[in-house]
Amino acid sequence: MRLPTMTRYDAAYDAFRWDVPARFNFGRDVVDALAARQPDHPALIWCDAAGAERCFSYGDMARLTDRCAHALAARGVAKGDRVIVMLPRLPQWQIALVGCLKLGAVPIPCIDMLTARDVAYRATHAGAKAVVTTASNTAKFAAIDAPLVVRLAVGGGALPSGWQDFDAALAAADERFEAADMAAEEPAMLYYTSGSTGHPKGVAHAARALFAWRVSAVYWLDLAERDVMWCTADTGWSKAGTSILFGPWSRGAAVVFYDGPFDPARRLALMARHRVTVFCASATELRRLLAEDLARYDLSALRLAVSAGETVNPDVVERWQARLGVPLLDGYGQTETLMTVVNYRTMAVKPGSMGKPLPGLEIAIVDPALRRVAPGTAGQLAIRLPNPQMMLGYWNEPERMAAATAEIDGARHFLTGDVVRADADGYLFYDGRTDDLINSAGYRIGPLEVENAILEHEAVQECAVVGSPDPERGEIVTAFIVLRAGVTPSPALAQDIQDHVKRITAPYKYPRRIEFLDELPKTATGKVLRRALRERERRGG
Repeated sequence: MRLPTMTRYDAAYDAFRWDVPARFNFGRDVVDALAARQPDHPALIWCDAAGAERCFSYGDMARLTDRCAHALAARGVAKGDRVIVMLPRLPQWQIALVGCLKLGAVPIPCIDMLTARDVAYRATHAGAKAVVTTASNTAKFAAIDAPLVVRLAVGGGALPSGWQDFDAALAAADERFEAADMAAEEPAMLYYTSGSTGHPKGVAHAARALFAWRVSAVYWLDLAERDVMWCTADTGWSKAGTSILFGPWSRGAAVVFYDGPFDPARRLALMARHRVTVFCASATELRRLLAEDLARYDLSALRLAVSAGETVNPDVVERWQARLGVPLLDGYGQTETLMTVVNYRTMAVKPGSMGKPLPGLEIAIVDPALRRVAPGTAGQLAIRLPNPQMMLGYWNEPERMAAATAEIDGARHFLTGDVVRADADGYLFYDGRTDDLINSAGYRIGPLEVENAILEHEAVQECAVVGSPDPERGEIVTAFIVLRAGVTPSPALAQDIQDHVKRITAPYKYPRRIEFLDELPKTATGKVLRRALRERERRGG
């Protein structure tokens, strides 16, 4: 598929047409194809906190993933079988995922810190047949019986009964494998993502979605073969697919993969050492990096930074551009939809905006009655179906998928549950989830705009805003604030923050209650859990 060059957003958007192949296997059509054309070109630059480093070419990855597919097939894993891949940032992660894809098996990426209960639910719900994990995590699978009949562990040493060494299995396998011929609509990936209620949802993506990932790799990540990209996302999340595997490798770029704890100085040193050109990190990480002495590091290779998962505060966007001289492009997506609304290098950035829809996507912003809203009015974001980026559906839960779609102006749409507003120029701004909106004395208040105002106060490091029950107003705006190091909380400081918010946004939005915390509740990927704070308020604090 040839993608229109984006010199002007409107022209590229209007010219875009999907051309999805009828059959697509990422392992064969991307990894093997690149290995045939540029076998020695770096695909993966791996390093860890102890200083170890390894570089894998596309030729290496083609051979290793063939061996992985052979090893799985020899143990009875077949096309369509589900395989849990629960690994930290190790090269075996890419090898296992692409090996599964070559076989036509459906990998289930999982973060390394899942508990035994977490993995038992996923294995049972998905009917997983195999698992690839670390030797240290094997105990989490001890209580799971069938259908997990193939168990491979990374890390060596003595393994429990029933487990085999992953690297040894690959070493004994043939390095030539004929990849499965995958129809575009066949299941290819399965992610689990938490909802506001109940168990995690299994989000199934088809082979076409892995093909469609290249659109954001071109227009958002702006990647080419010359690039070295580093995305710090955890291995269990779809953003890792966007920016660690499917996106960069679709463009023939190299990726940096670092297995170690977050340390701002170490991050910057690695960016300099490996001449990273495109960097992707959460808003929380970017704020921490900006607190460092950036002049100590040679970041001259860096030409672009991107972020997704949580909205980047406008102040961070502006400071990043001012201090590093490269753009910071915020983007929005969901596990169900992949990246959908992003900022672009060729388009002026409005700090705080999600950007505009990717070419190939049609959106609607609707009120609770599913009527389109006017510019400037908040409403739920909906994505028109069908679309190659959209999930096949929720695994084994067709009723849940049906509940998430609706007719809008005669066309079927997926309801994202996210509240946004568009300005007169078509830029979208995120206001929170449908259940995040605060209704105070008849005013509908998006928590993000209050958080952005609070974060501009010099004493504030992080914050989260929710609605708290109030007998007179229905709800009041409550802010939970983490202060910068060395700042002492006090009633006077709380009052000063309230006055600050009143000065820079509509006065009715100011937080009527402020609570100072040592840390905010967050997900494993660093997203603030407003839901946990909101539930705490419903219980009375």
